[in-house]
Amino acid sequence: MGAANVIPGVSGGTIALITGIYERLINAIKSIDLAALKLLLKKQWKPFWTVIDGTFLTALFLGIGVSIVSLAKLLEYLLDKHETLTMAFFFGLILISVFLVARTVTQWNLTALIALAIGTAIAVGIALLAPASENSSFFYLFACGIVAMCSMILPGLSGSFVLIIMGNYALILGAIGSFNLSIIIPLALGCVFGIIAFSHLLAWIFKHFHDQTIALMSGFILGSLAIIWPWKNTLTNTLQRDDGSSKEVVTGYDWFMPSLVDTQTWMAVALIVIGALSLWLMEKGSAVKKPA
Repeated sequence: MGAANVIPGVSGGTIALITGIYERLINAIKSIDLAALKLLLKKQWKPFWTVIDGTFLTALFLGIGVSIVSLAKLLEYLLDKHETLTMAFFFGLILISVFLVARTVTQWNLTALIALAIGTAIAVGIALLAPASENSSFFYLFACGIVAMCSMILPGLSGSFVLIIMGNYALILGAIGSFNLSIIIPLALGCVFGIIAFSHLLAWIFKHFHDQTIALMSGFILGSLAIIWPWKNTLTNTLQRDDGSSKEVVTGYDWFMPSLVDTQTWMAVALIVIGALSLWLMEKGSAVKKPA
């Protein structure tokens, strides 16, 4: 999930849904409420740990944190030097995930199909939005954390791409690599607030509208393919800062079809297949039950 969340257009929520831990994750986060905090303040460590599914959350978020920190620099390099090939791998991963997620809908009726269409339209609409300018103020970074974390736990909506839309993806990726606490702290505070608040809403929706929710998320994932299409030109604009320096900012994308005589095209196609197979094998592995 950590590796997925670093890539623009790829959602850690998709990985959680495919591997079968999504609803447990949402319910565990939702359990961090006032009742749980009272147990903590009373130093009732074991009941508190049990209520919040502490072992599960610790293992998961430790893995996410280690992955983000360790892969931030590598993925920053790959996206800079080999963007087409990198995005091709994740395109294949997301392409197969549409099928893997959609097949968990128990009954495809009219409301589920409408939810699928709405989810697809929302994700494509986000892809067409022009990114905002970079902003390093405390409250804007806090807001980035809230919005990014909410989208991060929604399958198909990438927290990284939301940060691009909000103009702060490069700023935050660089801050993680250099461990810039003035950027990381307000972002982290927003992430914590956002994920706890949003998990309560999401858990209720999952409980009462399971099939429609999965269909909507399938649409999110399907629509996100427009964001991670490997063959596109990034449109940028140069902004002048107050200190006299300049900054290149992303303003949109120009999609195109690849050349079939280009060797890199076939390398990208191979990586699409590898990405699809890797997630399919991950899904198969998560479905294998341990012997009693």
